[in-house]
Amino acid sequence: MLEKEFEMSETIQKTVDPSVKYKRVIIKISGEALAKENGAGIDNDKLEFVCRQIVAVKDLGVDVGIVIGGGNFWRGLQAADKMNRATADYMGMLATVMNALALQDKLEEHGVAVRVQTALTITKVAEPYILRKAIRHFEKGRVVIFACGTGNPYFSTDTGAALRACEIGADALLCAKNVDGIYDCDPKKNKDAKKFEHLTYMQVISLGLKAMDTTAITMCMDNNIPVVAFALMQEGSMKRAVCGENVGTIIS
Repeated sequence: MLEKEFEMSETIQKTVDPSVKYKRVIIKISGEALAKENGAGIDNDKLEFVCRQIVAVKDLGVDVGIVIGGGNFWRGLQAADKMNRATADYMGMLATVMNALALQDKLEEHGVAVRVQTALTITKVAEPYILRKAIRHFEKGRVVIFACGTGNPYFSTDTGAALRACEIGADALLCAKNVDGIYDCDPKKNKDAKKFEHLTYMQVISLGLKAMDTTAITMCMDNNIPVVAFALMQEGSMKRAVCGENVGTIIS
């Protein structure tokens, strides 16, 4: 009984800024977003920039969960034709752990309480993923970084992000991109590319848009979780997305 009362006393009474639209979110960040100019490793300046954006969202009183990819170290799908697909995918999951730990370390430099949870059991460096513990971390005002995707091969980190969003009861899945939304073709290759302000889940699937993989989109559709695609490296874009401002493309 005393232990239960102590647990309850640790819950932080958070005040959510009235400008906030989505009070609990999963932010999906690709590993490539942290990469150096050569596309590999971690660029400290980019890591610092991303962390500042996350801190700005956290300061609004939002519950923040993060799912991060590992493409700056390893992409399982690209290596699948040279080795066993499941093995390649597990290596990709381990790459996400490196990014998660780097993100945790940098956020802690900013005074943010952070926990990393992994879908594969690696207790020397992180907690195993347990939904109840993740929810408890949110109640205590901590950021939770979810690594290793779903913990299963053949699933992308997009699907891992959608799954965690469903499990934690997220109000939205914020999908950080290298462009400011979803286009009908690559805007970096075609200056006439058309940007979509809003899409339905079925439009993303039927038009074959590369916003997220089909499994992730279907999961969000089935659980009525809106997806907001925005440009990660634009100052303040993450905060504006949480507040429901028009910063990219909304899928709902």
